[in-house]
Amino acid sequence: MADIIEAAGHPVGSGAIKPEYDPRLANEDLAPLRKQSWGSYNIFAFWMSDVHSVGGYVTAGSLFALGLSSWQVLVSLVAGIGIVYFFCNLVARPSQVTGVPYPVINRSAFGVLGANVPAVIRGLIAVAWYGIQTYLASAALDVVILKLFPGLMPYADVSQYGFLGLPLLGWCSYALLWVLQAAVFWTGMETIRRFIDFCGPAVYVVMFLLCGYLLVRAGFSEVDLTLGEVKYHGWDALPIMLGAIALVVSYFSGPMLNFGDFSRYGKSFAAVKRGNLLGLPVNFLVFSLLVVVTASLTVPVFGELITDPVATVSRIDSTFAIVLGALTFTIATIGINIVANFISPAFDFSNVSPQRISWRAGGMIAAVGSVLITPWNLYNNPEVIHYTLETLGAFIGPLFGVLIADYYLVRKQRVEVDEMFTMSPAGRYWYRNGYNPAAVIATAVGAVIAVIPVLWTGGPGMHEVAQYSWFIGCGLGFATYWLLVPVFRVRDLSRC
Repeated sequence: MADIIEAAGHPVGSGAIKPEYDPRLANEDLAPLRKQSWGSYNIFAFWMSDVHSVGGYVTAGSLFALGLSSWQVLVSLVAGIGIVYFFCNLVARPSQVTGVPYPVINRSAFGVLGANVPAVIRGLIAVAWYGIQTYLASAALDVVILKLFPGLMPYADVSQYGFLGLPLLGWCSYALLWVLQAAVFWTGMETIRRFIDFCGPAVYVVMFLLCGYLLVRAGFSEVDLTLGEVKYHGWDALPIMLGAIALVVSYFSGPMLNFGDFSRYGKSFAAVKRGNLLGLPVNFLVFSLLVVVTASLTVPVFGELITDPVATVSRIDSTFAIVLGALTFTIATIGINIVANFISPAFDFSNVSPQRISWRAGGMIAAVGSVLITPWNLYNNPEVIHYTLETLGAFIGPLFGVLIADYYLVRKQRVEVDEMFTMSPAGRYWYRNGYNPAAVIATAVGAVIAVIPVLWTGGPGMHEVAQYSWFIGCGLGFATYWLLVPVFRVRDLSRC
């Protein structure tokens, strides 16, 4: 008997499976939706959950500590988030129009079987970040536990009670959040929607309260939008500003790539665009300014610059404030984790074998994998992060470039939905044995070249170039695919 709630939390049948759909390509989670009900606020809340996290706080604050003046940082923020907004609208449209998730829309570009290439790459990146974000949330929870029960301090010492690099208290916190996230995910997409609708605004409330508390303690005269000394002036500041723009784009590159997993629920493309406008340029700028005001006030109040919101909250002389703040940031991190790093691999892994792997099963594969990689060791070793996550991240750009080039230039925004669910050699997206060589080669070319500066940071100028790996990969993937389209007769084979 089918689950009562399927198709990513919608009632059975909302994934419109037609009799001619091949079961090797379709289940109720991957099939086009019968009903698309998300409005602008739901998309807005999605981005709030993505931005309002410990990682988002630290990232925004770090931009104001690059040695730039405040106006230069704001220009960089506007430019970076503007690029993200533009690209999110591009990648949102195909999934919103067709009602299918990111891995399925890739079948038109990569082939019905080749779509597993981008699905697996994106899924693996999400698994790694899912583990790290769960660890960060558990660390915030540890602050609350130790404040309430200081006698547990020995169990937070990895040298006394440690296993695989994590203390016993850390294991308990991680396990609790692991189960909580899995429970929210398991109940379906509608529960997740309600959860993220709450998370983003909740963090804003706590952030404004925290900022207000520090303003009362320090006074308005202590607000400084430049965290640190201004080191760059004139044209010397341009490379730093470009690096800041690249950092903003890189931070959002993961959820930006698979944004189709969410835009498919939008009731209209106009609603999605409005949600993107509110959630990205508007929300990100307000949040960034709130972060820098709060961080700057930690200097006069606590005597040092603190860029970690949980650490800031923990310095307040109020158990209630510490518990409220830390729990809120914990919940917010859970929100971004489910949104950015749980739902994506759920669809991606389900796409590999729809008959055997449902949306829920795909998500649980990601959850188990996130523990096996011991993310606390990954996070605590910057070199490991550099050579794993950034190496995988270099693949995101080419995947984005290929999808955009195929949908907008090759197909002129026309995709035959039913053809993405057939294994017939006569199907539009069968290409060569289910794979489009042009897309696979373009992805490989873009990724290999983009990853060189990431791995060879000791080379001449490579360290500076590495921060633009997404742009390099995206541009090369886009251009290479466009050049290979006539070579491999992509238009003829897919009858564009």
